Amino acid sequence: MPAPALRISYGPHPDQYAELTLPERGAAAQAVVVIIHGGYWRAAYDAELGRPLAADLAARGFAAWNLEYRRAGKGGGWPETFEDVCAGIDALAPAAREYDVDLSRVVLLGHSAGGHLAALAAARTNPHVLPAGVVSSSGVLNLAEAYELGLSNGAVRNFLGCTPEEDPRRYRDADPMCALPLPVPVWALHGEEDTTVPLSSSSSWVDAARASGTEAQLRLIPGDHFAMITPGTPAWDAVVEAVREAAGIPVP
Repeated sequence: MPAPALRISYGPHPDQYAELTLPERGAAAQAVVVIIHGGYWRAAYDAELGRPLAADLAARGFAAWNLEYRRAGKGGGWPETFEDVCAGIDALAPAAREYDVDLSRVVLLGHSAGGHLAALAAARTNPHVLPAGVVSSSGVLNLAEAYELGLSNGAVRNFLGCTPEEDPRRYRDADPMCALPLPVPVWALHGEEDTTVPLSSSSSWVDAARASGTEAQLRLIPGDHFAMITPGTPAWDAVVEAVREAAGIPVP
């Protein structure tokens, strides 16, 4: 059985924390998976979305870092949400020292809006924690397109607090399409029946990533938007397989 999750704060706000779930006591983790939940950056969705994933990953021998962050409507938005994600990832370094966790294999796993945040975080220079790769599950990787489509009742405008005409630089800074090339490989998974985030959000980003020299691949996964965050589904098994590949672990 995995050890109980440890809640570790990385800032003074109540939503600036992560939950560290380790494998069975005494077992060394195969890799560390940073879980960045989705919810279109809105306050209504929180780290509860990542807890089943953390428990399942820990049962499979991974250490899971389920990251919470300030969301739009609760102290977040741009750039605060992204700043929290970066700070939360960096907070892995002192936590790893305290709990004897090897950070040589770290994978950023983001679902939906979490995929957007994971891709942007991977573009940082000189991070305290260097990821080996990114797994995006139906990620919002093309922010300009998401705005134009008005996804989730204007979620992008709600997140950024303006239109592209009002602040074009803000939109460029927040768009993973403009963060290329990335220094690490990316696995962009997308649900075949996803009606929440269109496939083009992943496919257009992967095309741009490859053109920039970034190692990236697109995989269509059976199921809808939520299948990849539901342990026990073939879609979740496909996510775990991609996580293993990103960490350089042989897939059984």
